[in-house]
Amino acid sequence: MSDKFKLKKFIRKVDDFPIEGIVFRDITSLIETPEAFVTTCEELTILAKLFDANAIASIESRGFIFAGSIAKDLSLPFILARKPGKLPNPTFTRDFDLEYGSTSIEIQKNTILNKTDRVVIVDDLVATGGTAIACAELITENFDITKENILILAVIDLPNLGGSNLIKQQGYKVEHL
Repeated sequence: MSDKFKLKKFIRKVDDFPIEGIVFRDITSLIETPEAFVTTCEELTILAKLFDANAIASIESRGFIFAGSIAKDLSLPFILARKPGKLPNPTFTRDFDLEYGSTSIEIQKNTILNKTDRVVIVDDLVATGGTAIACAELITENFDITKENILILAVIDLPNLGGSNLIKQQGYKVEHL
């Protein structure tokens, strides 16, 4: 796997977290190292700009770290996809499976997106693709955004878990550093 931006050394592997058998990718070192964090945010911003995004969505919680920077740098709206019960207004909800369980995410119904918007969904990592696809489906089904107008953007891809391929098979675009 390539490491074009020399970021791999800032990502720790933690065995058996959050449950036995899972190898967790810890981005703490990356965000604690200014040069690595700046490089990551700059490169993700370039990809969002090349996609001609006009809205940034992100998945709780580690995706927020990067999405906020992208939204600020491109002066774009920042849409939150959060765990149930965390948003103050009525929400659209999507249930999905993780590699170690099931959960849900929500986006507020009062979020303003237009049918022609190009939305970048930011997360720290693509594993099985379930979280990213759930977020994309929330947007396509509830805001009439076409699949072609959604890009899923991540720092890390775990190709052996097949998430990026599944995202592509579902008709969405995916990029990672």
